Amino acid sequence: MPFDYSLDFQNIDFRQHPELYRVGKGEQGVLLVEPYKSEILPYWRFKTPEIARQSSEKIYEIFLDYLEQDDFVGADMARKFIQMGYTRSRRYANHKSGRKYKKDSPKEILPYEVDPIKAESAAIFKTKWIEAKTNEKYLQLMARHKQRYEVD
Repeated sequence: MPFDYSLDFQNIDFRQHPELYRVGKGEQGVLLVEPYKSEILPYWRFKTPEIARQSSEKIYEIFLDYLEQDDFVGADMARKFIQMGYTRSRRYANHKSGRKYKKDSPKEILPYEVDPIKAESAAIFKTKWIEAKTNEKYLQLMARHKQRYEVD
């Protein structure tokens, strides 16, 4: 099922109401779903490879803690932050401004300006993202969540 952007994110505690959470695609909802956003966001950084390493390791540790508590929503949100660490640092690796498209022509992609430091940060996050999304317990909890709550 698609991520439901119509929910009242300001007033929903998804730890108390996991039935309202939808996985969606990619990073959908990563900056909306509380209390997880507030628990994970302070650790999300990718400016340098060392910062990316610390950040990805801390968020992966949080991911594992959520799994230990059988908290799928928390684990999925941590996975999304790790994925976003990869995609955002990859975007900055390709485009110094962090913008992919020209301002005056939103369909025209800006030229690539490869930044090897951001590319290394992206690679660090990508490794952790693959670890998270292939984690056996994560996959089991996701299947259970979808079976319980995301049935059409």
